[in-house]
Amino acid sequence: MASCSEGSRRPRGPCAWCVNAVKWIPVIFIVTIIIWSYYAYVIQLCSLTVTNNVERVLYLIGYHILFAVFMWAYWQTIFTEIGRVPVKFKMPKAELEKFEQAENEEAQRQILERFAQDLPITNRTVTGAIRYCEKCQHVKPDRAHHCSVCGECVLKMDHHCPWVNNCVAFTNYKFFVLFLGYALLYCLFIAFTTLSYFISFWKGDLQGIGRFHILFLFFVAVMFAVSLVSLFCYHCYLVLRNRSTLEAFRAPIFRTGADKDGFSLGKYNNFQEVFGDDRKTWFLPIFTSLGDGLVFPVRAQHQPSSYNSMGSTQTSLGDGVTFPQRCVDEDTDTLLGTRQRWVEEAELDSPPFSSHHSALLTASHGTRVRDPAPV
Repeated sequence: MASCSEGSRRPRGPCAWCVNAVKWIPVIFIVTIIIWSYYAYVIQLCSLTVTNNVERVLYLIGYHILFAVFMWAYWQTIFTEIGRVPVKFKMPKAELEKFEQAENEEAQRQILERFAQDLPITNRTVTGAIRYCEKCQHVKPDRAHHCSVCGECVLKMDHHCPWVNNCVAFTNYKFFVLFLGYALLYCLFIAFTTLSYFISFWKGDLQGIGRFHILFLFFVAVMFAVSLVSLFCYHCYLVLRNRSTLEAFRAPIFRTGADKDGFSLGKYNNFQEVFGDDRKTWFLPIFTSLGDGLVFPVRAQHQPSSYNSMGSTQTSLGDGVTFPQRCVDEDTDTLLGTRQRWVEEAELDSPPFSSHHSALLTASHGTRVRDPAPV
C-alpha cells in the first residue's frame, strides 16, 4: 500500500493521459524494433535466404529460445509493480502536525527520532538525521528514494528507466539485469549468424529485396550490442558490490558515516541477495530476491548495538529494537537460509567465533555469523 499523498496531486484528465502516453514512446520504439527483427530474421533470413535445412533449424531453435527469455525478462521489468513504502513508515496525523509546527530543525529531528525508534532503519542524512520524505510524508526505509517520475518513494530504487517506463528497484532489479543480459545475447546471436550473409551482400552474391533487411538487421544488432555490453557489465559490477546506481554516485550514510560498501557482504552473498539462493532459478525471470526491500544486511561496522544492565549485547535493526544474535551453519550456502539455530551469547564469545572466523550479517531478525571452518 502506498503511503504517498502526492498521488492525489498528480495531474488528471486529458493532460495526464497525454503525459502517460508520451512515457510509453521509448517502450513502443523498442518493441517495434524487436518485432521487425523477428520478421527480418525468421522470414527474410531463415525462411527465404538460408538454403541449408540443418542450418535453418539450428538458427530458428537458438533464436526462439533467446527471443522467449529476452521478451519474458523485458515484460517482467516493465509490468512488475514497484516496491512501495508500507504505511507503518508514515507519520500519524498528530505527529505530522507537531513536526510541521516545530520551531526549528532540532525539534523536527527529535520528533523523527522518537517516531523512527521502532523502525528498522540504519541509513541517515548527511547531518545524521532520520531520512524523511516531505512529499510522501513518511520516513524513508533504507535504500529507498523518491522518484519524481513515479511520484512516490520506491524501495531500493536503482533508477527510473524510460526504456521500460518503470522504476528499476527492489521488485524488478533481477528482471532488469536479466533483460540486459538476454538482450545482449540476442543481439550477439543475430550478429554472428547474419555475418556471413552480410559479407555475401557486399560481395554481390546476395540477391532479392530481403538482402536489405539482413543488412540492416546486422547493423542494428551490432549497434545495440555495443551499447548493451557496457551497461550490462556495469550492472553486473553493481550486483557484485551490492550497490544501486544511486548509491554508486552518492554513498549511503550510516551512523558511522558514508560508505559505498556498507551493504556489501562479499561477491557471492551480494549475488544471492539479488538472484536468490536457488541456483535453478537464478537465470529465470521470476522473483527470487532475498528480503522484503525494507531491511538489508549490513557490514559489521554499521551494525548498531545496545547494552542492557546485565552487560549482554544484542543487535538492533533500528533505534530501540533489538534482537538476540544467531548463527547460521556454513553448509547452508545461502545468505538468508532457513537452517539457522539460536546460540547463547557465551557461545559467540568463545574462541571458535573469533573475529577472524565470523562474518556478521544483519538480517530482518538479527545478526548472523557463519560457523567456523572445520579444523
